[in-house]
Amino acid sequence: MPLYSSRNFQAICQSCVLLTSDLQDFLAQGEPDERRCDREEALRKRHCSDGQVLNPQPAIRSRAEEPMGNGVQLEPQNLHLKLRVGMPQSFEVRFRRAEVYPIDLYYLMDLSFSMKDDLKNIRNLGREVSSPHSVSLSPSGFGSFVDKVAVPYVSTVEAKLANPCIEGYKNPCQPAFSFKHVLKLTEDVEEFERKVSKQSISSNLDNPESGFDAIMQVAVCQDDIGWGNATRILVYTSDDIFHLAGDGKLAGIYQPNDGKCHLNSNGLYNKDTVYDYPSVGHLSQVLSANNIRLIFAVTDQHIQNYEALSEMIPQSVVGLLEDDSSNVVQLISEACNNLLSSILLEHRDVPPGLGVSYNSHCGDDRLAQGQDRGECSDVRTNQQVNFTVTVTSSSCLSKTESFIIKVQGINEELRVTVETLCDCDCQDSEEQSSQCHGNGTFHCGICSCDSGHTGQRCECETQPDKDTSLALETLCSPAQTNSTGTPLCSGHGSCVCGQCICWGQHRGQHCQCDDISCNRHNNMICGGNGRCDCGNCECFHNYTGPACECSTLTDQCQTSNDGICSHRGQCECNECHCHPGFFGSHCTKPLAPWIDPWIINMGKAVVGIVLLGVIMIIIYRLMLEVSYQRERRSFLKDKENICWEDVSIRKERKGQL
Repeated sequence: MPLYSSRNFQAICQSCVLLTSDLQDFLAQGEPDERRCDREEALRKRHCSDGQVLNPQPAIRSRAEEPMGNGVQLEPQNLHLKLRVGMPQSFEVRFRRAEVYPIDLYYLMDLSFSMKDDLKNIRNLGREVSSPHSVSLSPSGFGSFVDKVAVPYVSTVEAKLANPCIEGYKNPCQPAFSFKHVLKLTEDVEEFERKVSKQSISSNLDNPESGFDAIMQVAVCQDDIGWGNATRILVYTSDDIFHLAGDGKLAGIYQPNDGKCHLNSNGLYNKDTVYDYPSVGHLSQVLSANNIRLIFAVTDQHIQNYEALSEMIPQSVVGLLEDDSSNVVQLISEACNNLLSSILLEHRDVPPGLGVSYNSHCGDDRLAQGQDRGECSDVRTNQQVNFTVTVTSSSCLSKTESFIIKVQGINEELRVTVETLCDCDCQDSEEQSSQCHGNGTFHCGICSCDSGHTGQRCECETQPDKDTSLALETLCSPAQTNSTGTPLCSGHGSCVCGQCICWGQHRGQHCQCDDISCNRHNNMICGGNGRCDCGNCECFHNYTGPACECSTLTDQCQTSNDGICSHRGQCECNECHCHPGFFGSHCTKPLAPWIDPWIINMGKAVVGIVLLGVIMIIIYRLMLEVSYQRERRSFLKDKENICWEDVSIRKERKGQL
């Protein structure tokens, strides 16, 4: 089992287990090989048997209640993970798109006045979407929306409240409303046609509609709508844009949408003048939480607005609706196939301290790695795609936790239960153990000493209120303090009963000395010219310096006739350091004449300044010359004009005479 390190490192087995697996060395510099907390391979080299090495291993236990097929598309459905901190654990999630899968369709229609031509085609929707050539969209439901019943969205004049349509419109026109739930999801096609056929158009004042209010109520009113355990699809059809969160302020509605169901007994949304329109983010969160996929069936003039909206709402698509909604069945069928062929695997409710990532194996050698969610597109029916999910724990969980992995828009999920391995599963305690010299209890690889004894193996006897464990450790501290910042035995030995047992080549009362940590020169201790004593070099005769690197002799600087360094330098460490103007091993060679680069640079600067001044003077003279010539031409022209006027005046006077 792992052994423990010093008091400045892992003091208990639990702390050792929490060390990350990628740490290269668990031991501090100078710690002995006898330390218990180490890498497994290091413990094996110390002849620790399998029964002695405690190394909790991550584990995965899978239980799939239902195999894939017969409407089940996702497996497994339950996983139990045991994780070590910092050790990623991976498992595989498989999804196979079912050939036939039940679909709930709710049709949400804009009944503002501009949609009057579309209502006739929608009345046949229930029968057509259930025909053999289309996707299986049974059961189906129906709801409609116009706008909030408040100024400036709807006229509140009494006559207009009763009949908001334009004068001269002869067909029935119902009062405006924000959202009305008309028909609960049903497989009765005739009931669908009967309910829809009774619907009439309405009207509002401004162009945007209250579609967001309607979407929110359809998503959260689960029982009223009748959503079942099937793929849920909401078809939103309109020929205009939508009101957003904040637009309610125009009518004095400031309270944010609460995301709750507010339908009265008649299916009307009765809090439309209390709560503002929901935001895009709020809608996206609610639709995802309730596994609802959204199809925007909109006309050409506003399709770009809805495409931008769809990018912010996962599992939503946009289809081009004809002006009279004649292509609505084909649009729904194609949009459903597009939605069902896009698989998004995501997680929810992940507890703090856990990280989740995905590798998506989508077939045809398509692989995406390190994603925040699994994603595959263009998945065919009966095609299986696999996702490798990696879970990593960065800290210990206080208790067993769980989170959900699910495919967006499908009521199937994988529940992952996680527990972290942050403690040691040790054997039973052994009292008066021989491991503790019979003076303590041996548990989880460590001795808990009886009164009167201390030490790693309870080998030291103590006197009450005198030789405590802390007092004995103080004797091993170089600073003679019990500060946790001071390493025992200088970090180079073990404190046994108040005395330091030094490791390796360390020595001294507190293991403060060694003969290998002196300065080096030419990769040799004390340059090979001295002896290392307690971290300091004691140099041999004729050598000096921190690493004994400097010779005190001068024989290498001496010349036969010219003295030391030819009197042109100084001898340092038996080498000549020449005065300026000379070089060579004995400073015998003069340097070539030398010109200070500063003088050259200064000369260049002066020449440059002079040239720049001359150029500026020339430019100035040219400008003066140009100006002079321009003034001269102007003067000559004015003079010619004066002469011409004088001749004309003379001719005129002569004619008068």
